[in-house]
Amino acid sequence: MGLLDGKVGLIVGVANDRSYAWHIAKAITEHGGQCAYSHIPGEKNARRTGRAAAKIHADPVLYECDAGSDESLDALFENYAEDHDRLDFLVHSIAYADRDWLQMGKFVQTPRKAYLEAIDISAYTLVAMANRARPLMAKNGGGSIMSMSYYGSEKVILGYNVMAVAKSCLETSTRYLANELGQDGIRVNTISGGYLRTLASTAVGGADGLEEEAIRKAPLRRITKGSDVGSTAVYLASELSCGVTGENIYVDCGVNIIGA
Repeated sequence: MGLLDGKVGLIVGVANDRSYAWHIAKAITEHGGQCAYSHIPGEKNARRTGRAAAKIHADPVLYECDAGSDESLDALFENYAEDHDRLDFLVHSIAYADRDWLQMGKFVQTPRKAYLEAIDISAYTLVAMANRARPLMAKNGGGSIMSMSYYGSEKVILGYNVMAVAKSCLETSTRYLANELGQDGIRVNTISGGYLRTLASTAVGGADGLEEEAIRKAPLRRITKGSDVGSTAVYLASELSCGVTGENIYVDCGVNIIGA
């Protein structure tokens, strides 16, 4: 018996087998859950997500979605509902900011368009997806929505810049969603994962020293592994976390507790 036997859900954000979203999907599957996946439009992106998901299980179910389009989000959840009779968990693991503005010393120069785009894709999409997931989860008594944040939402991480603002917005949105969706039995939480070298993290101008800094500061004396976050996602998707909502859960080997 697995913790997630019989549970079915949607993973948004698997780009390759190094991303947190992939490790979350892997852990959920290992505990008996079934995952469907969305991918950025385009055949190349479909193949990339498909190859990564195929390392977890054969014949993964894929849906195209442009998270910046309401029509595309509508289609994603409509297509999912046509193929599945329930939605027990939703994993939001997408973020975007123009890398030109993720450079040390350039935050004050961030253009309006780049600022708003980062918040739209990285934070508003959680609200938009939660709105569409709500009726699918509510009809079966509730569910679990989770998204990925980072400590830069609270403290200055050089070069994280507008992405930090977006993650702060994401965490606040989580609390407001948790309050409104709780009446339907839907829990909403964020996981603040530690530094993990991915395609996204390498876009941050100050990222070169983050791995060494994390090892130096972490009480566990190591960097966060993808499986660490995957295990926490299993907990959040399962009934073990039935009383947990609106929380930002740190999975960073303790880096966040260290003052200097």
